[in-house]
Amino acid sequence: MVGYANHAGGGFRRAVAHQLPVAGSAGPDMSLRRAAILIVLAAAVGVAASLQFGGSDEIPESGPPIVAVSVPTSLSAQARLGQKSYDANCAACHGQNAAGQDGIAPPLVHIIYEPGHHGDESFQRAVAQGVRAHHWPFGDMAPVEGLTRRDVAEIIAYVRELQRANGIR
Repeated sequence: MVGYANHAGGGFRRAVAHQLPVAGSAGPDMSLRRAAILIVLAAAVGVAASLQFGGSDEIPESGPPIVAVSVPTSLSAQARLGQKSYDANCAACHGQNAAGQDGIAPPLVHIIYEPGHHGDESFQRAVAQGVRAHHWPFGDMAPVEGLTRRDVAEIIAYVRELQRANGIR
């Protein structure tokens, strides 16, 4: 850092930071300290953001169910196929029998997901495009790779039969 300082002998002289700091300037030790603090703060913000907003494709550890789900004694053929696909692709986050998992993902057997509010196409789009968080504090849902529209229709049949068995029409 180069500046000019007023010296006792009169007049201004060029001062280089490591020789003579300018009045009111931070000096080299202070500048390094500020830079280090800024780097630490930036790193802390980055870590906090990654924890808050995810960005990982890892399957979360399981949490306790959010709702109690009554499972029907029998399912249609389409819902049985959907149950297999659901268990393979959805249960890791949305829980066994779509009961949700505390701290991980919402229950699909919930009034919010009744057909009149979240129609079947909402589920199709959620799987294909992902979903921005809007009803629950779990964060965004990433798209689910490898499922066809038919696979998702079978999953929807399973979820809708679970919903009906639990009074959600």
